[in-house]
Amino acid sequence: MNYRMVFYNIGRILLVEAALLVFPAIGAIIYGESTLTAFALTIAALTAAGLTAVRKKPKKNTIYAKDGYVIVALTWILMSLFGALPFFISGYIPNFVDAFFETVSGFTTTGSTILREIESLPKSLLFWRSFTHWIGGMGILVFVIAIMPKTESTSMHVMRAEVPGPTVGKLVSKLRASARILYGIYCILTAIEIIFLLAGGMPLFDSIVTSFATAGTGGFAILNNSIEGYNSIYAEMVIAVFMLIFGVNFNLYYMIFIKQWKQALKSEELRWYAGIVTASVLIIALSLMTTKYSVGDSFRHAFFQVSSIITTTGFSTVNFDTWPVIAKLILVFLMFAGACAGSTGGGIKISRLIILVKSGLRDIKKAINPRSVETVKVDRHTVDEPVVKSVSVFFGTYMLVAAASMLIIAIDGRDITTTATSVIACIGNIGPGLGAVGPYGNFADFSVLSKLVLSFDMLAGRLELIPMLMLFSPYAWSRKYS
Repeated sequence: MNYRMVFYNIGRILLVEAALLVFPAIGAIIYGESTLTAFALTIAALTAAGLTAVRKKPKKNTIYAKDGYVIVALTWILMSLFGALPFFISGYIPNFVDAFFETVSGFTTTGSTILREIESLPKSLLFWRSFTHWIGGMGILVFVIAIMPKTESTSMHVMRAEVPGPTVGKLVSKLRASARILYGIYCILTAIEIIFLLAGGMPLFDSIVTSFATAGTGGFAILNNSIEGYNSIYAEMVIAVFMLIFGVNFNLYYMIFIKQWKQALKSEELRWYAGIVTASVLIIALSLMTTKYSVGDSFRHAFFQVSSIITTTGFSTVNFDTWPVIAKLILVFLMFAGACAGSTGGGIKISRLIILVKSGLRDIKKAINPRSVETVKVDRHTVDEPVVKSVSVFFGTYMLVAAASMLIIAIDGRDITTTATSVIACIGNIGPGLGAVGPYGNFADFSVLSKLVLSFDMLAGRLELIPMLMLFSPYAWSRKYS
């Protein structure tokens, strides 16, 4: 491993985080808040750490695949540790483990919270809390690739370790240009949502931070009752539509931009995504009609919560923990499914589900007729066997990590619904679960051990397991595996 290059790159990213913290610091000045000291001290600490790491550029600038995974994992952990300091130093989250959990939840776009009362936080901290969603949505290292030139091979190893999905490719020949295109689309869509929310009468600050949380599919709201607190059907529908928009593979938006509409709309993953959303909304709406909800409210609440859960955003407009069992079971399935690959959403990803289903059907056909030659095809293209295998390994590892986490968290002695869905919500980067961690609950009462395990789950889920697992394995550090 090229240790010097690893820490050199991490140092550059810490300097970027220091620069990003200037925005909430300016907010503290504008609103005359005492949090300015906390932001200033954090910026100073990040600057010192970053400059120490980059003071001397390594002679050997090659980064291998293993190095890329380690850079990504360490970066996200260190960013969360430093990013927690404003909450901790200001005293608004006096327990550092809680502050770390909240910040990890922000950067990983999970939206799980330990806060019992949100509206009492200063606006600068509310801004930083939602801004972490926006930063983490596309990935901080993708942002760094976009603004800082590096070799294509080096960038690819880093981008592959951070961008969600079974495969990672370039939109154009230069990876740096691809990163810029992705961030350009991201910024434009965020700005459009802000305009739509402003048009509906939402205050400017609320529109900005809500759009940050929607764009990153994170779900940190600035009202105690989440989006329900606005009591606005218009705002609900705008946010619901944009959650679905940000759950789509950004490559398709690029294809639309270059006028390849037909090819974009033929995406098999997009069709599955739309089909799952439609079927889920219909089934949940029909189940809600059997309760106290009218037909209109049934479809409205079903559409919003399906959009929120499948994109792993986590906003809520109603306590869905009180819904019929079938509705809650569908939401749990959507927690596992997640959004499209190459989006800001979490979960297993629709593309992986397609490959899993098709590979399962292929194996059944081969069992019936062993001599037949069957391949897995997506968008009429044959999926390489290594990709099919990697998807199966990912799914198995995902379930093993989730199961191990549930066993550890079970030590807290909570009911099985809370224990299971807390892990599902964190590893899938969803936010709320069911039971005590439902839309009206939080993670404040979990033990320190459970919060650390769930923080690991959030990071592992956002980085798609391998970077975090590799970081804690002998393969990352032993010279034997260099």
